[in-house]
Parts: sequence; structure tokens; C-alpha cells
Amino acid sequence: MRKYPEKLIIYCKDLRVFHFCLRYTKEEEVKRIVSGIVHHSQTPKLLKRLFLFSYASAAPNNTDGRNQTVMFDTLEDWRDELERTKGNVKYKAVVTNEGYRVSEKLPLYFVVPICVSEESILKFQGRGIPIWCWSCHNGAALLKMSAFPKEQDDSTSQMQKAFLDGIYKTISKPPYELLKMDDLSSSLPSLQDIQIAYTRFKQLFLIDNNADFWATDVKWFSLLESTNWLEIIRRFLKKAIEVAECLERQHTNVLLIEESATDLCCVISSLVQVMMDSYSRTKSGFQSLIQKEWVTGGHGFLDRCNHLHKNDKEEAPVFLLLLNCVWQLVQQYPPAFEFTETYLTVLSDSLYVPIFSTFFFNSQHQKDTNTTGESLKTQSGPFKFLTVWDWSVQFEPKAQALLSNPLYAEKPKPDKSQRKTTRFKHQRQLSLPLTQTKSSPKRGFFREETDHLIKNILGKRIGKFINSSDEPHNSFREFYDSWHSKPVDYHGLLLPCIDGPEIKVWAQRYLRWIPEAQLHGGGTIATAAKILDLMEEVQSLQVKMDEEHSQAISRDVQAVPMLRNCARLSSLFPFALLQRQSVKPALPTSTWKDLEDEDDLVKRDDEFVDLSGDMS
Repeated sequence: MRKYPEKLIIYCKDLRVFHFCLRYTKEEEVKRIVSGIVHHSQTPKLLKRLFLFSYASAAPNNTDGRNQTVMFDTLEDWRDELERTKGNVKYKAVVTNEGYRVSEKLPLYFVVPICVSEESILKFQGRGIPIWCWSCHNGAALLKMSAFPKEQDDSTSQMQKAFLDGIYKTISKPPYELLKMDDLSSSLPSLQDIQIAYTRFKQLFLIDNNADFWATDVKWFSLLESTNWLEIIRRFLKKAIEVAECLERQHTNVLLIEESATDLCCVISSLVQVMMDSYSRTKSGFQSLIQKEWVTGGHGFLDRCNHLHKNDKEEAPVFLLLLNCVWQLVQQYPPAFEFTETYLTVLSDSLYVPIFSTFFFNSQHQKDTNTTGESLKTQSGPFKFLTVWDWSVQFEPKAQALLSNPLYAEKPKPDKSQRKTTRFKHQRQLSLPLTQTKSSPKRGFFREETDHLIKNILGKRIGKFINSSDEPHNSFREFYDSWHSKPVDYHGLLLPCIDGPEIKVWAQRYLRWIPEAQLHGGGTIATAAKILDLMEEVQSLQVKMDEEHSQAISRDVQAVPMLRNCARLSSLFPFALLQRQSVKPALPTSTWKDLEDEDDLVKRDDEFVDLSGDMS
């Protein structure tokens, strides 16, 4: 730059916008500041120059090891998952890739049909092999497969075709169910389409000032629809429902096909499991799902998030797309999920927090080979990489309470005396558990309120996205409408509402830094606070009753104490800022322990709602 600026505006990946005045700063200082920011945010860098490795070399050893998340880095983890889903009769966990002798893109251990031989896995470096994702209660399974490159010479192409024909015939015979193949590359938007849509979409929320906000408000709906982001979310949810119908109603195995089977396959397989498996709707289950399908499954986080700033063409918000789709389910069926939308929001932020290894590698092989290396000559041991699933690293216990849904409808334990009846009823509900056609605005936790302004912001009145040419075929529509005509089983199959305005903007994530889009003392947080006060009172009464009967039980009667005095909280709590000048979010973290507690701060007339600290 020939002339250095008097004003600096920084646009963050979590959509915060910071303004800095440099008018009275010395030119050499401005040069140093601007050059430093450009270097760290724009300049291509080597993998081991990421802050992740600097932090890992000095990472604390006192992190919370009590984590229920299954990491899927051992053979036992895969065998346990097979046993949990009753898939161990037809599928087996293999050790063929130990030492990465088959492929560096595959995990060390994975699951294939029992009839698939080790020679078949080795033949084409794992390509053309159906890899198991999950088994339905009726025995049908969800599989994925990395396709062969399309541009091949005739002899190679014929050889690969014969190999695939043999695989298909093998897994189509009993005891396996019928097989349906779905090439996601031809039936879903491409990675480039996803990237273009999200780039346009996020620009709507990078608001610099009040004038910009009200200027876009005039044509908000047309701008939102033109991004195509909500339509992409709808298409992925629709595809997941189609797969669920094959598994649930048609008892058919589904084989998802993609060039690498590490992008679109990850989204669809994860969505199907969230919709069909209640375990994936618990916090530990959802985290284990991400470990299985994304982390060990070989999703290229390093390239898709462009952490090294080397290749913009490889960048695509695939994992963020999954979280947007899951959010649609969370806000439609809150009691079915153990976690809240706040959990999904901080998880989306953690995608770029460079102290965790979870989302910073392209494969398990890349992580393993970089755990030790030349840069460790001065180090006594390997890098101590942290996992993002240890939430105590980022948040204090009070803040972690916001990640759990206090109104989660836990699965009741089956009565042994009625085991047979319970099992039959569970299967019947899985096949046709249905919801009301019109969802109640009063039902659930953190559900959008009916305020007129918020309705408009969330795009409830956007024109319907389903064109007549894009209507689901008859069997799909029959399955979809039939499910939505009956009551919801929160522990059975969940189908999202995907018609037009049912697909909404994830308000907490995208609008949290825009004061004009917030309701002070209103929104879902006000409802949640009242409900939690009532729950706390009930728990307190229960403790007193237990004490009177000499059966005192230690209980945590302060469910989420941070929600007190909700009149001062924004509708987008715990992130929202009440004035544009504020830079401190409301979610407290373990790194800011020197500030006052929430009781002192509630009494103060701050420009922001800060409960005990800052968010790193």
C-alpha cells in the first residue's frame, strides 16, 4: 500500500465487524499493524506455522479428560458402534488400512460388508468399496463409496466397471437388503455452488453501520432469496428425507456415491443419522457422529476452511452447511435435542479457533504424520493437540450450562416386564411417527417467537422455494405428508418441515452482532428464562420433600443462573451486543476470570450484557 489508511475495518469469520481509527497513529505503527493483519489473515503459510502447533507445544495438561465422545480412532470404537446399531451381523470392522497401506485418505479402521475381501479393498486403494455409515433398526444400512475418476482410458475403465459390478452383485444378495445407489454429485449442488451462495449470504450480515442495515432492510427478502443459501439447505434436507424413506419404509440399503465421499456424503449421512437415530441428538452422540463421519471420515477441513490461505478454489463451507441443516431440526423440534442452538453456534465458531486439532486437518493420516516431526527437535515429546469436545477449555461451567437443553425429553428407560411390547411399539413409531401439519409457536426451547419484526428478519414470509417442477415424487410426498399428519415421537424418526418459509435464517449465529435486529428483554430467551425459573422452583421443592423423607439427594437447583433478570437480555443472548460500540460478547469463558460476577454486572448500566467475562 502506498498510502496507509486512517480507518481500519476488520470483518471476522464469526461475522463481527471491528472499526479502528488510525488517524492519530504514527505511520510506522500503522504500517506494522496493517502488515501484521495481512500476514496472518491473507498470506499463504505452511501447516506447521499455524498457531495450532505453537499452542500444542505448550498446551496445558489439566484439561478435562472425562469426555463421553467416541473418537473412532480404535478398532473397539467401530465394533462398539456396530453392536449399538445391530449392524455386526452383516458388516465387519477391518484393519486393512493399518499403516495407511491402502490409502492415506481413509481412516485406520473402518467398516465394510462381511462379504468384501481384503484383496478387493487393496485393489483400487479403497475406491469402489462400500463403506458402512450406519444401520437402521430394520437392518437396512447407509453406505458411502468414493467413485472412480471419470476420465480413464478404456481398458482401465472396463476393469473398474467389472470390479464395481462384482461388488454390487455381492452386496445385493441375501442377507443384504436391496441396494439403491445415489450419485450425490449429480443430485445436489456442487461445492462451488455452495461456496458462491454462502459468500453472497454472509455479506447480508457484515453490517458496518445503522445506515447499511436499514438500506438492506428495504429489499431484504429479495436479497435473501437471491443468495440461494436457504434453497441449498432445503435441497440437502429433502435429499436426507429421501434417503430416510428408503431406509425406513422401503427397507432398502442406500449407497451414497461421491468422488471422494468426504464432502456431500458427510452432510447427507450425518443428517440421516440425526433424523433417524435419537442417540445422535444427544450431545455426546452428535459429537461422536462428527468424529465418525467428518474427522476420521476424512473431510478436508484444512482445505475447505482454507486455514492455510493457499487455494480459494478448494474453500467451501460444507461443515457449516451441516450445522445450518441441523439447526433447522433443532428449532423445529427442540425437545428432541439434548443440545441448544447456542451449542451449534459455538461449534460453528470453533471451526476457526486455532487451538484445537479437530477441524484443522484434511485426514487422520495428516494429523498422525504431523504429531511428531522436524519442528520438535527442541521438544521432549509429541504435540499435545486438544480436542474441541473438551468445552472446559473454552468455557466456564456457567457458560457450558447454556449448551445443554433443560427441556430435553430424555428417552425413558424400558420396563423389563414389558420389554416385548415396548420394542414392537418403538419400531412402529419409527416407521410412522408424525407431527402436526402446523407447528405450534409455543412449543419447545429457544423457538422463534411470533414478533412481527423477528418474523420478517427470519424470512418466514419469503415466497415458497419449491417450484412445481421440483415437487417431490409421489412416494416421497406421501411419506412426508403421512409423517407430518401424526404426533411427534421425539425418540423416533424426525422429518424436518421443508416447504418454503419453514426454512429459516439461523438468527442467533448471523444476527447476533447487529443491535438493530434484536429485541431487548424479548424473544425466546425471555420465555426460556421463565421456564427455567419454574424448573428451579420445582427442583427446590423436590429437594425439600426428599429431605423431609430422609432421602436427600444432591441436586443442581440452579439450572442456568445466567438467565436471571431477562429484562436486560437481548433476544439473541448470549452473544448479542446492545450497542454497536461494544466489542465484548456475553458468553463468559475460562480465560477471563478477573471480571466481576453476574450479580454486580446486572446492576451496572453497561453498553453490553457481560455476565462474567469475555469470549476469546
